[in-house]
Amino acid sequence: MKFMNPTTLKCTVRYDGTNFSGWQRQDNQRTVQGEIEAVLSKIANRAVTIQGAGRTDAGVHALGQVFSCRWRGTPPQRLAHALSRMLKPEIRIESIEQAAPDFNARFDAVDKSYHYTFDFNRFPDPLLARYAWHMPGTPDLELLKQCLSQVVGTHDFAGFQSAGNQMKNTVRTIFSADFAPGGLMVAPAMEGVYSMKLRGNGFLYRMVRNLAGTLVEIARGRFGADFITESLLRGGPFLGMCAPAHGLVMVNVNYNTEPPPHRHEIPLHDEMFPSNMDLLG
Repeated sequence: MKFMNPTTLKCTVRYDGTNFSGWQRQDNQRTVQGEIEAVLSKIANRAVTIQGAGRTDAGVHALGQVFSCRWRGTPPQRLAHALSRMLKPEIRIESIEQAAPDFNARFDAVDKSYHYTFDFNRFPDPLLARYAWHMPGTPDLELLKQCLSQVVGTHDFAGFQSAGNQMKNTVRTIFSADFAPGGLMVAPAMEGVYSMKLRGNGFLYRMVRNLAGTLVEIARGRFGADFITESLLRGGPFLGMCAPAHGLVMVNVNYNTEPPPHRHEIPLHDEMFPSNMDLLG
């Protein structure tokens, strides 16, 4: 078989994280990365590894996670379809496109967006329970919004980083932080459901969940109104409350909008693909 130049792929994927031990590949654990790599490798007849834009925790969902990988030769037209069919129903490939040869889904990301959904109704909705944190009784929402606004800008977020995956550089910039009725997986007319929306250039380990849980506890009176600013000034360790994983969704990852001249869409050629073609049905 003649040598074929590798192609760098940029892939967008959504998944329900309920039954996964997070994104990152782990021995003897079912993970999103592990499932995708296994199917890609089966189609390609060779080992394929992928690089995700971020490592979501066990139980965290995604609508717009991005991963990159190197592919031998030109991918087939129906690769996204084949992957989605083999990974269903918990994982779906939204798009696959050719990227610059040195594209890296993690290191080339400009910003990421996360949503966290709260359900303050008396009883949990059975169709929402796996996508929202049920905390019966509405807290002081105005106080919550006021405290949330304090995280906008560039801060040292060491005080909101959980132990277990410590980053040396804990300075991050939050471009926007909003709190509003509704949620990503919620019917428009549903009352008592709210979501926190954060967009930033990066997030520390469990930083979004730590902010979500701490904000609710401030709004319920467990912590004082100055707890956010005090935590930003104090640094680690984290002394607040971590919200459960299932309310968190990675919404999207943004990259530079101006592609280099050599970046283009994938040519639709199946005949150049040395793989298990029967899997692409």
